[in-house]
Amino acid sequence: MSVLDARSLNRAALARQLLLDRAERPLPDAVAHLGGMQAQEPFVGLWSRLRDFVPRALDDLLAGRRVVRTHLMRRTVHLVTAEDVLAWRSRHDAMLRGRVLGTYRRELAGVDLDELAAAGRAVLADGEPRSMGQLARAVAGRWPDVGLRPLGEMLVAALIPTVQLPPRGLWRTRAGVRNVPVAHWLGREVDPPAPPGTDPVGAALVRRYLAAFGPAASADLRAWCGLAGLPAAVAAVRGELVAFRDERGRRLLDLPDAPRPDPDTPAPVRFLPAFDNAVLGYQDRGRVIDDAHRGLSVTGARVVLVDGRVGATWTVEDGTVTVTPLRRLTRPERAEVAEEGSALASFLSEGDSDRVAVGAEPP
Repeated sequence: MSVLDARSLNRAALARQLLLDRAERPLPDAVAHLGGMQAQEPFVGLWSRLRDFVPRALDDLLAGRRVVRTHLMRRTVHLVTAEDVLAWRSRHDAMLRGRVLGTYRRELAGVDLDELAAAGRAVLADGEPRSMGQLARAVAGRWPDVGLRPLGEMLVAALIPTVQLPPRGLWRTRAGVRNVPVAHWLGREVDPPAPPGTDPVGAALVRRYLAAFGPAASADLRAWCGLAGLPAAVAAVRGELVAFRDERGRRLLDLPDAPRPDPDTPAPVRFLPAFDNAVLGYQDRGRVIDDAHRGLSVTGARVVLVDGRVGATWTVEDGTVTVTPLRRLTRPERAEVAEEGSALASFLSEGDSDRVAVGAEPP
C-alpha cells in the first residue's frame, strides 16, 4: 500500500479545494463540489477558489433559492445547494438533535421533543420568517420553566429543517437571522430517511467528501460532517475506492481518478476566511496547519496559506488588509503575500482600496 507523505496530502487537499489553481466553473457547481461551505464568510473563500468570482452572483443564488444557509454539518451554519439540503438533511437529524442536547440536556430535560417540534411547525405554518427568539417565545407558554435559548436552538438547529433568509448572508450586508422551513422556501419537504439497513446518503457523502478533501481517513470524514454510523457507508462503497497510508500509518481512502498532484507542485498564496473547511474538514489537520497553530482554526482566525500551509493570519479594517506572519517568510513569499493581499483588499472594497500591510515576522 503506497504511503503518502504530508506534502503529497497537502497538494491533494489544495487541488480538491480549488486552491492550487482558481477554477473556472459555475458557482453552484463549485459550492456543490466543496460539499457546502461554512457560511460565516463564503465570499472570501469563493474569491480564493474561483476565477473572476462576482459576489453579486452568490447573492442571486441565495435570493433565487438555488443555494441556502442552513444548519447542517457539525451543527454549524453552512452554505449548500438546494439539492443537497433536500437530499442530506434527514441523514443529519439525529446528529443535530444530539449536539443540541449535548449543550442543553439539563435545560431540556422533561421536554417531549416531538411535541416541541409540532408546536414549532404550527407557528411556522403561516410562512412568516421569524428569528430564533421569536419562534421560542411563540412556544414558550407550554414550557414556561425552559429558557428561550434552548427551545429556540432545538427548534431551529435540529427539530425543524429551516433556512436563513436573505438579506442575511448577502454581500456587504448586515441583517439579522430570519428562519423559515426548508419546505416553505424550496417548495417541497426534505427527502425522508432511508429505510432501515440502508444508507444511500451516507454513501453519497463518502464520495462527495473524498472528491473535495481526499485522500482521507474515516475519522476525517466524521470530523467534517459530524455523523455517526458512517463505517457501514464506507464499507458499502469500499470497492469503488483506492487505499493509501499516511506517514503515521493511518489508512486513507480515495476516489481512484481524483487528482493527487506531484508534491513539488507550486502552491500559490491563498487567503482563507474564518472557519474555512479546507482547515476544519479534517480530524488530522496537519496536512494544512502546524500543531502549534491548530488553535487558530477554531478561534475564528482568518489564515493565509503560504506554500500550501497556514503561514500567517490576516485582518481587514478601513480598507487595509493586515497580514501577521506566523513564521519567517522568504523575500519571494513576502512579495507574493503582499500582492495577493492587495488583490484581496481591492476585492473587499470593490476597488476603493488595495492597501496591504505585512507585519513583522516572529523571531
